[in-house]
Amino acid sequence: MPPRRIPPKAGQESVWDYPRPPKLEPTTRHLRVAFAGVTVAETRRALRVLETSHPPVYYFPPEDVRLDLLERTARSTLCEFKGRAVYWTLHAGGRRSESAAWSYPHPAPGYEALKDYLAFYPSRVESCWVDGERVTAQAGDFYGGWITGDIVGPFKGGPGTWGW
Repeated sequence: MPPRRIPPKAGQESVWDYPRPPKLEPTTRHLRVAFAGVTVAETRRALRVLETSHPPVYYFPPEDVRLDLLERTARSTLCEFKGRAVYWTLHAGGRRSESAAWSYPHPAPGYEALKDYLAFYPSRVESCWVDGERVTAQAGDFYGGWITGDIVGPFKGGPGTWGW
């Protein structure tokens, strides 16, 4: 059984109010991803995925990502809602981060807007930012949610949360 929902304060969202299946929505928040001192992605034209018990995952339009720093890997996973994801290794400043980003080249019905947009794991880059606030990475190595002060949990991903 999941822990009790933390009641959100004014200006906050509870991940327990997010839907399942996940909701996809545009956002104009200023998002930035940095790795090895390089801005890898920056946009105000992202999409965010909201799913019960998960912090939002932000997807960047490919035009706002330094694609020259990414190399597609052989890794893929299947999301029951969004379809098959492919992964990207990030190379910058003489450093490398394996499977730091993922995308959906052929998203499932209902998620077509995600086509070729890229999401980044906050735990696999130097930093991620939302409107100037540094993001905290969602626990665990499977989900890639971005935790900010306007999101409350508890969040799935850490030890003991797989059964939620």
